Amino acid sequence: MTKILAALVAGLFATSVFAQAAAPAAAPAAPAPAAAPATKAEAKADAKADAKVAKAEAAAAEKKAKAEKAAADKKAKADEKKAKAEKAAADKKAKAEKAAADKKAKADAAAAEKKAKADAKAAKVGAKADAKVEKTKADAKADKAEAKADAKVDAAKTK
Repeated sequence: MTKILAALVAGLFATSVFAQAAAPAAAPAAPAPAAAPATKAEAKADAKADAKVAKAEAAAAEKKAKAEKAAADKKAKADEKKAKAEKAAADKKAKAEKAAADKKAKADAAAAEKKAKADAKAAKVGAKADAKVEKTKADAKADKAEAKADAKVDAAKTK
């Protein structure tokens, strides 16, 4: 950037010098010595003005470069802040999803435990009912056998 600026400034000086140079005069030589000091003074004033312009352009370029750097720094900070916020949002979303998954897993485990308890209770009740049926069957069989025996004894007495 500075090389380009230097080349432009040098070009400015070169064009101003050539533009200000007096054309070769075909006029008489007598008035020329009086015109020469004026041309030198003009050239000096032009050179001074050109130097001021070049200095002002250099200062403006420097100021512009600083402003661009500051803008780039602010943009970088803003981008960094945005990325940080997006990461925080993603982390929060992931945490919420994990919490929901954990909650679902816990609920599933509780439901499975409740089902297992219900199945165990049903099996226990079923086993008790089966035992009661078997006992009732055995009692009925015993009563039937006793009734048969009593009937044989009564039949034997009546004979």
